[in-house]
Amino acid sequence: MTAKLWCFGESGNAYKAALTLEMVGYDWAPVYVDFFSGATRSPEFRAMNEMGEVPVFREDDLILTQSAVIQLHIANRSGRFLGKDSNETLRWLMFDNHKMSGQAGALRFMMNFLPPRKRAQGAIDYLHGRVQAALQVLNNRLEGRNWVADDEPTIADFACCGYLFYEEPFGFDRKEWPNIDRWLNGITALPGWKHPYDLMPGNPSDRAVKEDI
Repeated sequence: MTAKLWCFGESGNAYKAALTLEMVGYDWAPVYVDFFSGATRSPEFRAMNEMGEVPVFREDDLILTQSAVIQLHIANRSGRFLGKDSNETLRWLMFDNHKMSGQAGALRFMMNFLPPRKRAQGAIDYLHGRVQAALQVLNNRLEGRNWVADDEPTIADFACCGYLFYEEPFGFDRKEWPNIDRWLNGITALPGWKHPYDLMPGNPSDRAVKEDI
């Protein structure tokens, strides 16, 4: 049975799960979640995930939420991208969840998807500082290394890059972070890599078209 991933293109957290599925060659299909119309607040969605968040992964009777949990499940199920030291991989998954994506996702949302009148500059400034600190840690980690947690790609790489392929501005410029830039080029060179907007349905241009009608 084909696994399903409830997701939408603008979500970097959903991208981590989708990219992991794609990279291992998993039999899966995306299910579009119209987040900007409130789909994650519906009773039907909350019945799958009371947290009201994507991604949601379903395979037969198994339902998983939270990107790191889904990534770990796929890595264990496929036997790929867990790394030689699973604790080290998990360490960098947690770094991403708490320090990188946890800040970058909120910052990108405020700067690009909220109406200008609702953008709190104080919160934007705070999150920008947090993102810059996380990027510095990541850039330092990649000095003389090709991958974050191992000498080969792992799900930690697919987590830490979750928001870094998007073009919408959120205080990240690849040219300012040479080690991260090199590492991202390495990820795009892996067989199976796809940009989030090519891997999952939904992107800002689609919403702009709808809003114009």
